[in-house]
Amino acid sequence: MDFFTYQNGELYCEGVPAEKIAREVGTPAYVYSKATLLHHYRQVADAFNPVNATICYSIKSCGNINLCKALAAEGCGFDVTSGGELFRALQAGGDPKKMIYAGVGKTDDEIREALNVGIAAFNIESEEEIENIDAVAGSLGKTAVGALRINPDVDAKTHVKTTTGRKGNKFGVDIDRAEGVFEKYRNLKHLRIGGLHLHIGSPVYEIQPYVDAVTKAIALIDRLTERGHKIEWLDLGGGFAVNYKNPDQALPVTEHAKALLPLLQGKPYRIALEPGRYIVGNAGILLTRVLYRKASGSKQFVIVDAGMNDLIRPTLYESYHFIWPTKPDAANVLDARHEERAPVNGETVDVVGPICESGDFLAKDRPLPHTRRGDLLSVFTAGAYGFAMSSNYNNRPRAPEVLVDGETYKVIRRRETYEDLVAAERM
Repeated sequence: MDFFTYQNGELYCEGVPAEKIAREVGTPAYVYSKATLLHHYRQVADAFNPVNATICYSIKSCGNINLCKALAAEGCGFDVTSGGELFRALQAGGDPKKMIYAGVGKTDDEIREALNVGIAAFNIESEEEIENIDAVAGSLGKTAVGALRINPDVDAKTHVKTTTGRKGNKFGVDIDRAEGVFEKYRNLKHLRIGGLHLHIGSPVYEIQPYVDAVTKAIALIDRLTERGHKIEWLDLGGGFAVNYKNPDQALPVTEHAKALLPLLQGKPYRIALEPGRYIVGNAGILLTRVLYRKASGSKQFVIVDAGMNDLIRPTLYESYHFIWPTKPDAANVLDARHEERAPVNGETVDVVGPICESGDFLAKDRPLPHTRRGDLLSVFTAGAYGFAMSSNYNNRPRAPEVLVDGETYKVIRRRETYEDLVAAERM
């Protein structure tokens, strides 16, 4: 669910009209709902509360420190994948003891930074990384804690660029080699491998791939335990899908919990999860204005002021984002279930941006109500991997981020300026 609703014919974010925000901060702009963000975090935490799971928000999905502060205040931990993400998590007031450091290519400096602040654990992806973390920890006179990331060879049935749990992916160690890795490195001096980590991809719409992966992981833990290895925790990763097309597209995390809790309850090790998209995906929208309309052959184009530098997911992943006017005509006003639908007396258009690339689009062959210059559109479910993957391509300043809390809002990241574009180059 989310707190973006049409009231009296126009889109509101919680208690604030979208048009008011766009008028005052300009477009394009990312707008987040604090109520939606916290609702989904609490839903995950409550669903897995029977196993007292540690929830580590995947900061790569949307890392604004003001959003992270709100999550940290709820007791949320953080999943980080770089030194910059670790810095953000700390700046947001995150507890290092609730931080897990993932990623296949951690540098020595990043490993040192993480050890010095006292993170909970590293998710370790290869034998060479094991040896290097042990060496770096030894140089600091510290003991590192790690979880071996296994590749369970499970098909998450997601996009080829976001599947991570099959043989041949760059992530993790093949599950049939994991026992040998534990045996080889059971007596390291400065690294204790005390956990198991898996992450099968994102977004994952089905439950069975999680059940299959967790079943394989538990069987592996049982075999490791028989060999005398002490497994202290199992990290299930994240990847739970969200509603891009309609409110019934993805199962709520409560359904995943129903299937997984019977496998996890009563185990002598702790459970961790690393959701990102599920917490923030539906908590954000991208507001954009119509600049022009044009026809080319049989195509009708709606040209808007947000481009692929603002939201790259449609061209990078062939991703669908529901798009609708914030003030549609009366026949096309949506109820609380804003979802993919055929507009009344509408048209089929490509919604494209101003970037000098043919791949610059937000939607192709999309049925929409008729629009004209100046109309405001909302691109829904843009909270995850929206602003986080934005860039300055074509020397476009990045959009501002706005956080709505009830009937008030504040800018939590200002719009960049032209001077920002060259500031780091002035030597």
